[in-house]
Amino acid sequence: MRVVCVDDERLSLQFIEKQLEQIEDISIAAMFTNPLEAKEYILNEAIDTAFLDVQMPGLNGIQLAEQILEYKPDLNIVFVTAYDQYAVEAFQLNALDYVIKPTKVERLHQTIKRVKTKLKDTANDRDLNEEDCPLRIKVSNYLAFEEKPNVFQPVSWRTSKSQELFIYLLHNRNRLVEKSAIIDLLWYDYDLEKAYALLYTTVYNTRKQLKKYRPNIQLYNRSDGYLLELRDVEIDLVQWENELLQLSKVNEMTIAEYERIMAWNEGPLLANTDYIWLEAERHRLDSLWIHMAMKIATYYKKNEQLSEAIHWFQRIIDRLPTLEEAHFNLMKLYEKNGEFTLMMQQYDELNKQLRKNLEGKPSSYIVDWYVSKMI
Repeated sequence: MRVVCVDDERLSLQFIEKQLEQIEDISIAAMFTNPLEAKEYILNEAIDTAFLDVQMPGLNGIQLAEQILEYKPDLNIVFVTAYDQYAVEAFQLNALDYVIKPTKVERLHQTIKRVKTKLKDTANDRDLNEEDCPLRIKVSNYLAFEEKPNVFQPVSWRTSKSQELFIYLLHNRNRLVEKSAIIDLLWYDYDLEKAYALLYTTVYNTRKQLKKYRPNIQLYNRSDGYLLELRDVEIDLVQWENELLQLSKVNEMTIAEYERIMAWNEGPLLANTDYIWLEAERHRLDSLWIHMAMKIATYYKKNEQLSEAIHWFQRIIDRLPTLEEAHFNLMKLYEKNGEFTLMMQQYDELNKQLRKNLEGKPSSYIVDWYVSKMI
């Protein structure tokens, strides 16, 4: 195992060198006190593991790791730090990824053992991913990746911020996102030094968790920002919108295609998250779904396919419980079918939803229609 050590203190470098020399199968390829020189060396040489001191002037260990991992995502990084409760909490990494100064040989043995296991796992992953395959991502209702054909699996993110960072970058895919914008979004209540440390750590964690989806997903560091690049990736709601907008008007020839494409939208955009910055896009997609669903329901209603019309108006109400037009159409369909009990129940449901969500009541034209049917 070829190892590089980076620490701005020469004595600390010599100390960890003596300890690593006591471990079998370890070759110390180089040691650096200058992180920029270390970066150039690591990027151009065959290195398995880098031991990086966290507190270094100019370019600290977290920043250095971030810049290296962009180009060598399989490199094993071990942070070395004096006991610093904030740093340990901020990294939120397991024992493989950081050791506390002064380092001990026994502790390094554990780290090296885990690194070796990780190297074997990486080699196995590389064998499995020799051929590039399309990647499908689900964002309707919740975020998940296709692990097997039509089997989607959520990611177990190391932290909630890692998940939000990825979703934000996915929302801005193939566009440069400034670091300052991310900090304003995720760590607006922290001082800048701490916020940047959290950003670099979160990017580091996010890269690790996205590694299995390469080369379809690549996270690049670009000057003052990040670029999430997608290659041969299908996002369900993006595909849904693109296909839907290419359809002609709803008619006998297109209704089956409308039904097929609408099935791709299983629910609101990432409905299990409450990110304020996502609300506008969620509302836009929901409005498009409602608009298209109303077209389908209205088509079935006009063509006397009442059960299909009832089904779609009910789906619309499930998605937007306060939409009076959908409730009113259901009431009229039930009345037409002679199902007066269901008609009354629907009117009561409309009253309930309007009081609960809008502190309002049904429009006068609906009340007048309902009263006329009850006479």
